[in-house]
Amino acid sequence: MSAAPAATGRHRAPPGAEIMKRAEELAAITEEPGRLTRTFLTIEHRRAGETVIGWMRAAGMTAGFDAIGNVVGRYEGSSPGLPALLLGSHLDTVRDAGRYDGMLGVITAIACVGELNRQRTRPDFAIEVFGFGDEEGVRFQSTLLGSRAVAGRFEHALLDRRDAEGISLREALLRFGRAPERIGAAARRPEQALAYVELHIEQGPVLEAEGLPLGVVTSIAGASRYALTLTGEAGHAGTVPMGLRRDALAAAAEAVLLVERRCAESGGLVGTVGRIAAAPGAINVIPGRAELSLDIRAAEDEERRRAADDILRGIEAICRRRDVALEAVQTHDSAAAACAPWLMAQLDRAVAASGLAIRHLPSGAGHDAMAMAAIADIGMLFVRCRGGISHNPAESITEEDAELGAAALLDFIRGFTPAPPKVHP
Repeated sequence: MSAAPAATGRHRAPPGAEIMKRAEELAAITEEPGRLTRTFLTIEHRRAGETVIGWMRAAGMTAGFDAIGNVVGRYEGSSPGLPALLLGSHLDTVRDAGRYDGMLGVITAIACVGELNRQRTRPDFAIEVFGFGDEEGVRFQSTLLGSRAVAGRFEHALLDRRDAEGISLREALLRFGRAPERIGAAARRPEQALAYVELHIEQGPVLEAEGLPLGVVTSIAGASRYALTLTGEAGHAGTVPMGLRRDALAAAAEAVLLVERRCAESGGLVGTVGRIAAAPGAINVIPGRAELSLDIRAAEDEERRRAADDILRGIEAICRRRDVALEAVQTHDSAAAACAPWLMAQLDRAVAASGLAIRHLPSGAGHDAMAMAAIADIGMLFVRCRGGISHNPAESITEEDAELGAAALLDFIRGFTPAPPKVHP
């Protein structure tokens, strides 16, 4: 990465070294020795949350776990009970993750509030910082559980969803000390939320390629996810002729290539099969069952839905031809989310205050902001990451860029002006 200019904003920025140190502390809290994995409602989730709660309280906030296990800190404004500017990101990870995805947004928001508290500054609004418990969806295969609860959009049927060990979400919440029937208490009403703004690593290569440390996000791509189960017939690998097989894994392999072909037809569409498992899983047995994930994303919802329909019909045709049964369950569907122009303009000013060029760009990755858009206008600030690498232990940012991101977020908070109330006819 090219060297970033020093922050030149009007206010002291939270130190990049402190942000990086805290990212290292959180990265050390993992379910798997030697690699970072931290999933929803685990012991490690609690340990990470308690660590963040300590940082929030030290920054002058009241803080704790909410009804679904998110970490929430509140910094009161000039008088108690004011509507809040909502900040934050997530604390869960994918398996074998990097240390900045999600965590950077939480740590930076806390550092900015800590700087306001150090200067004994109370804005004319409250600030709430969220460390969402489940953005990635690794454990229960359903993303944005924490932010959907805060947005009042939690689907209670998900309480019966089970993890790989057979533990239901309901059971996991009880073990974590949360009451499933009280999840609604995590919700914020629209009148309580002035806006939601999330700082996040870019997870792509654009900013680095252009030599820019920060970018202002225009929109977040919509996403559809499915769990596919293909059921054929297990048989002896040596005795069943090729033409008489009902090989579930062979059908799944065709399905993967279909996803690749269909999504390559459009530059704005991406499709991924990120997980596949075959049973019974023996070298000398024809697979009778295959399970795979399907993730389809696009900035335009109609394009995404059309591609999903095409792909599912294509997989059905593959299964019919191979005499394999197909079960397709949609596990996630989120519409594309546009960032509010009025928030983008304020983020632009904050970036410019650090002497940086303004770059607008979309996000192909999903974020908690997508769920929060149900109750508030959203904005996002990207920090470049080395090589655009994310969801990978090689995920990397510089201390200088971390400090620039914090300087811009702090300038944004200090200059934040809520949007005028919407007039309904």
